[in-house]
Amino acid sequence: MEHNTKLRIVTGAVYFFVLLAFFALKIFVHNLFFDGLILLFGFFGTYEMIRAFGDQMHRSQKIVVMTFALLVLIVYAVTDFIYTDIFEVQFPDDPLTAQGRNYAPHIALVVFFAGVSVIFGLLVFAHSKVTLESTGYALMSYMYPTVFLVVLIVCNHMVKYSDVAIAFVFAISPCADVMAFTFGKTLGKKLPAKMAPHVSPNKTLIGGFGGLIGGMLGAICVFFFYYGLCKPVANDMNFASVVFEWQDLIFFIGIGVLTSAFSQFGDLVESSIKRKLGIKDMGKILPGHGGILDRIDSSLYASLVIALVFVIRLMTTG
Repeated sequence: MEHNTKLRIVTGAVYFFVLLAFFALKIFVHNLFFDGLILLFGFFGTYEMIRAFGDQMHRSQKIVVMTFALLVLIVYAVTDFIYTDIFEVQFPDDPLTAQGRNYAPHIALVVFFAGVSVIFGLLVFAHSKVTLESTGYALMSYMYPTVFLVVLIVCNHMVKYSDVAIAFVFAISPCADVMAFTFGKTLGKKLPAKMAPHVSPNKTLIGGFGGLIGGMLGAICVFFFYYGLCKPVANDMNFASVVFEWQDLIFFIGIGVLTSAFSQFGDLVESSIKRKLGIKDMGKILPGHGGILDRIDSSLYASLVIALVFVIRLMTTG
């Protein structure tokens, strides 16, 4: 037990420093580096889903799922790069550029549904080898985690709020986890009410409340991190001249609480999937933690609320 705890701590530390390294490359070099990390998440996460279903999917379905899952992520990242970093720079006076046209989402959506079409098409081309049931498994493996990771790429390429969006996605979840564990461990026996007893019997409502507190604390850290580092770097500012927009602190705390709630729900969703499949972990690539999906499950759902909140802010206040 002690060995497993130490292994979990070491693996968690390595994961943290990998995230930090890619985030630094994103801030100081280019956001395509973080796209590369998301692509790795997509590869290992999709592989873990395919592996979890095992022989319930035909080999042709596995190939199609993996191919299009990666293709969707690559297409979105590359086409957004072409429109924003090449097209707008080379042709600044072009009417499409002036109107802010970027067709990366449209192209990625077409590729995504092309993948769906091919998965359904296998019912024709491999009629004797695939079933409606295996088609359902293929669609699930294709959509989870691909759809969420596309949203994460949206956060990574977001105008103006890209750095803070990614910081929120990957900072709130661990803060929520730590506080949820602390509250659950110290108060769980006195307040034993379960959050989802049939899915994750160890998670209590008081632990969930602690997770919300953790989300608030994480949001405060992101606030100072954003105004102390990300914003000055993006605007070539002198650190001594940084002005904190304190009205945003309430906004950040609100996002932290909401993100924490979604993060905890994402964790429950994956727990439910594993329980349905009768497995403990989605993989073994991260000793002490399990698979990539076991590590990023809460971040996947966090990316949804982060993207929504900041897109609304861009549309309303710029």
